[in-house]
Amino acid sequence: MNIPSQFCGRTRREFFWQTGGAFTGLALTGLLGRDGFAPMAQAAELAAGKNPMAAKPPMHPAKAKSVIFLFMYGGPSHIDTFDYKPKMVGMDGKTIAVKTFGRGGKKNEGRIVEPRWKFKQYGKSGKWISDLFPNLATCADDMAFVHSMYAESPIHGSAMLMMNSGRLISGSPCLGSWVTYGLGSENENLPGFVVMLDKTGGPISGPKNWSSGYMPAAYQGVTLRATETPIFDLAPPPGVTREQQRTLLDRLKEKNEAHLSTRADNSELAARIASYELAYKMQSHAPEAVDFTKETKETLELYGIEGPTKAKTADFGRKCLLARRLVERGTRFIQIYSGGNHNDANWDAHGDLEKNHNYHAGNTDLPVAGLLKDLKRSGLLDSTIVVWGGEFGRQPTAEYGTGSGRDHNSSTFTMWLAGGGIKGGTTVGKSDELGSAPDGDKFHVKQLHATVLNQMGLDPNGLTYFYSGLDQKLVGVEGAEPIKGLV
Repeated sequence: MNIPSQFCGRTRREFFWQTGGAFTGLALTGLLGRDGFAPMAQAAELAAGKNPMAAKPPMHPAKAKSVIFLFMYGGPSHIDTFDYKPKMVGMDGKTIAVKTFGRGGKKNEGRIVEPRWKFKQYGKSGKWISDLFPNLATCADDMAFVHSMYAESPIHGSAMLMMNSGRLISGSPCLGSWVTYGLGSENENLPGFVVMLDKTGGPISGPKNWSSGYMPAAYQGVTLRATETPIFDLAPPPGVTREQQRTLLDRLKEKNEAHLSTRADNSELAARIASYELAYKMQSHAPEAVDFTKETKETLELYGIEGPTKAKTADFGRKCLLARRLVERGTRFIQIYSGGNHNDANWDAHGDLEKNHNYHAGNTDLPVAGLLKDLKRSGLLDSTIVVWGGEFGRQPTAEYGTGSGRDHNSSTFTMWLAGGGIKGGTTVGKSDELGSAPDGDKFHVKQLHATVLNQMGLDPNGLTYFYSGLDQKLVGVEGAEPIKGLV
């Protein structure tokens, strides 16, 4: 038998692939998808022009449908907020031997800065919470605390990437991208993954923190503002009607379908069309989501949008209220940043700890408490995970010769979670008596990610995306298990 020259030197797999014009590959991806190889199946769906954000069933029974991540950019001090250290009281100014590693490098001794706020016990759980958060303290029994979180980097940029994507370097999808990739969105008229930035600007690493990395752009975060204009440049260009936009979208879809006859992988064009389609739909639906006119006065006061504190709390309060409204409308993942720009515009208290934390806690305490209470009374807290924390914590010692500022501490810090099947009123892990290092069990950031994925009905060790020859995972090739004491 004469074999055509184009098949000489080919493997058997390549022969069958090319003789079928790659059509056999589409069938193969369907079989692989049925057997759990989701990334390959999704590639076929994109090639067929299907919406990448279409809702998908969870991998196992889910406790939660949505996530609200309250990111305290800059690194709040755990020993001044939720990690009570009574033995430090009376040690202020004393130089002691303590190993620390922060922005200033590794040190073997330092001057103690004792907690600057008093702690009290709250709720049936008797949780110790500082006076920085008098409103959040009333929600103590709904919150679960992890006091021995750790990560590798004490530098803002890489630490933020680790907290968001599980990697120290850029280029990987973030947590919100993995959630929307795994589950899609229940509302095709709004983004599945929303990011709201601080009024002072974005964090130091910028859009890398809500990037979809090597996944299609449909899974990246969309920045929204809690104002009458939620997105810049969302309106059609001057002179372009919505009918003309619709016609353009229909032509693009026709082009996509025609492309399928000549090309097996058309996922890039399909993803671009899905993005255009979303923008078209958002022109009608995004303004409605930020319309608070139907909210009651009591609700607006609950979030600090109205009332005696509104000069401080209204900005963050509007973002928290929009987060609740987005959850109601089926958005999967919302991330809100407290703090932006650099230095004291965020929680990075290197100089004056009291001034810095009084300012940022004062802006966020009432709105975050209002969010928890509003979600709870509406029943949404049962299906919504709320995560609070920064990229790391702070050291027990002063960074400089004078002042109360603290350096970065990535070796142990505190985060809390609420809702979505998380056991409220619990505490997991602990730090030593100075809050400088873990004391016993410690939990990596990837275990936090695994916990969130697990509650959303996604297997953290089974949710993969094929890229660069590997089945990539948010929790890394070594894997990670959820923090069992929380769920």
